[in-house]
Amino acid sequence: MLVAGLFLLYKLGRQAATGRTGEAFQNADRVRDWERALHLPGEGSVQGVLLDSGTLVHLANTYYATVHFPATVLFLGWLYWRRPGHYVWARRVLSVLTGAALALHLLMPLAPPRLLAASGLVDTGQVYGPTVYGESPDTDALANQFAAMPSLHVGWALMVAVGLIAATRSRWRWLWLLHPLVTLLVVIGTANHYWLDAFVAVALLTGALAAIRAPRPGSRSRGSLVARSAVVQVPPMSPVAPVTSGAGR
Repeated sequence: MLVAGLFLLYKLGRQAATGRTGEAFQNADRVRDWERALHLPGEGSVQGVLLDSGTLVHLANTYYATVHFPATVLFLGWLYWRRPGHYVWARRVLSVLTGAALALHLLMPLAPPRLLAASGLVDTGQVYGPTVYGESPDTDALANQFAAMPSLHVGWALMVAVGLIAATRSRWRWLWLLHPLVTLLVVIGTANHYWLDAFVAVALLTGALAAIRAPRPGSRSRGSLVARSAVVQVPPMSPVAPVTSGAGR
């Protein structure tokens, strides 16, 4: 029901984006002005590295198209079976983050840099493949291409990393932060998002994490709870009086 509800909101966002092309491109110009005012590096600095290698840009497009949703599903599935307390927490945080992002998509349609001629960036998905979008935002019936702000790719990837770090105890668990870092470079390098799209996603996730507390580190996993419930408690037996033979009397 939760997934169906979020998907319905996304479809409503797709319909609401129809006819708002001019507004989406005006907002794109504003975002670029804000980035220059903040002295952020241009998105082209990352894309230039990708374009130096056809293999690298193809891998980036593949990562963008195939890792985002499956990684989040696997993350939630693992938590459901191994860390049920953390699963409930992560599900709530992702729901709040996604709901806030979808609301912002409705309030502020934003054309990504790959659609903005003034950015001078290449739509790597269309040129090198693979791509998840249609050629024209106005005729794309599946995706809202004017939903750049915020980047749910970055928001979800960061939540996956935060959730796994919180739910595990391995000294290597901090390496999960590579997932949102790679995702950030991919969405910027493929010209699907601006830097500010990622920053707003991080801010929304930070607010959700502050409002929804993670379970304590000592919370039991599903496996330990099942094992504990399977133990049969045998009541203590009452002492039996010794039986004496009548011949001895």
